[in-house]
Amino acid sequence: MKELLHRKWDVIIIGAGLGGGVCGRTLAEAGLSVLFVEKGPATPRRAENNQDCGYEDPFAREMFGCWPRQVEARVNGTTTIGWGAQGVGVGGTSVFYAAAMEQPERHDFEPVQDMPHPTGGWPVGYDEFAPWYARAREIMAVNGEQDPLGDEVSPLARPTPLAPRDEALGQALIKAGLHAYRAHLAIRQLDGCKECIGRKCPRDCKMDGRSAGVMPALATGRAEVLDGAEALALVGDAGSVQHLRVRWHDAEHLLQARAFVLAGGSLSSPRLLLASEAPHWPGGCANSSGLVGRGLMFHINERIAIWPPRGAPPSSPGPLKAYSLRDLYRNGQDRMGLFQSLGLPADYGNILFVLHQRYDTSPLRRLSIGRELLRVPAMIAARVLGDARVFAGIIEDLPDDRNRVLYDPARPDTIIYDYTIADELMARRQRFRRLLKQRLKGLRSLWLNHRPELNIAHPCGTLRFSDDPRRGVLDRDCKAHDLDNLYVADASFMPSSTGVNPGLTIVANALRVGHTLAQRLRASG
Repeated sequence: MKELLHRKWDVIIIGAGLGGGVCGRTLAEAGLSVLFVEKGPATPRRAENNQDCGYEDPFAREMFGCWPRQVEARVNGTTTIGWGAQGVGVGGTSVFYAAAMEQPERHDFEPVQDMPHPTGGWPVGYDEFAPWYARAREIMAVNGEQDPLGDEVSPLARPTPLAPRDEALGQALIKAGLHAYRAHLAIRQLDGCKECIGRKCPRDCKMDGRSAGVMPALATGRAEVLDGAEALALVGDAGSVQHLRVRWHDAEHLLQARAFVLAGGSLSSPRLLLASEAPHWPGGCANSSGLVGRGLMFHINERIAIWPPRGAPPSSPGPLKAYSLRDLYRNGQDRMGLFQSLGLPADYGNILFVLHQRYDTSPLRRLSIGRELLRVPAMIAARVLGDARVFAGIIEDLPDDRNRVLYDPARPDTIIYDYTIADELMARRQRFRRLLKQRLKGLRSLWLNHRPELNIAHPCGTLRFSDDPRRGVLDRDCKAHDLDNLYVADASFMPSSTGVNPGLTIVANALRVGHTLAQRLRASG
């Protein structure tokens, strides 16, 4: 441990999640020394638990890979305190994710005919990103089918055959005029795979920040992990970062590297920059634009249960996160988004989980007995929904600098954000719901939400990249405009949220950033 603390590394990566893990792997495989600094403790590789760990003690939560502190969210002017969707430990949030690896479309990056871009376009366009998406699918072992409405993408492994009941549901969707295809998933087809959607995978089937990033990096012999280390602040001069100040085992240490990569996620990376205020960094590190933490985006989720046709075979084991559809990805100039299987049956456990989430953000959350009473409506709903499959529409969120992550020096461990759902997004949501029900005509379906739901697992945009230092924190290589050796490899770089899950974009960009940084460091000796 002395060597880890006192050595000068080529690169220190702050956060060992999806982006940090993949970026660190790229750098280590390029021959550079890499130290992952991870807030969470090391936990057994064979651990298997879901993200709703049920504990409130911070130590217990960290041991289960769950964020140890409650999140303060001010949404539409109302403040709620509850457990967020962030993870800690090697792999970060990605050890719980649903492994969706869908590629955005051209209009997500740049203006196209009859479809302007809300930001004018990303500084790096669709064609420049395309080879990085292909490489991302390769290292994440993505399987699935080609989208019949979009561009052909490769490589794609053959997906696992569906159970007859889910096959019948897919045929019913196609008969209704929809273009269902097998979802793109980062899950290797290994014998005995349990398709660990929403929980830790004790094997190497699900490819996440741990299995596809950190572990291959460690296998090179050039990477190490300093776990249980809380990043406190970056330290440096006006033009570069020299040290990362951390708290490890109740003592503070200064870690040194030639370059630093932020990969703590869109809610934590900007907080570290804001915590690093110094005379030469007024307002926080890399914040000459005043945009650190601003432009926070989520997706809006629309959940709906869909039943297979009457007479379909009974339920049997098989993949649950089966289908994606892009029929409503855009509608005229409306930016809508992907419609996809959630990978969840409408059973008692999953319904209870959703009810707990709603209860924990309601005015009744202080009444513990109320949480227990939710078991009754969960059982009733499970009986009503039967063998339905849960689908979700992802509606693209657009950037607004008033939506932001905040930092309170008195509560440095607390994630705080202020977000307002735009009237434009609410109107687009209503159009999406109306169009979806029209397209599902003839199928038995039931909305599972009526109020808009922020997808708090998809935060992005709080350190966006731009060729203009006045409009973005990062340049096109995801290097801070203000500093020579500070990079970002998480979803905070995104200037718009796109209409798909951010996973594949995080991986593709982390590969791109790692490649660029490796070239630069090797060229400088």
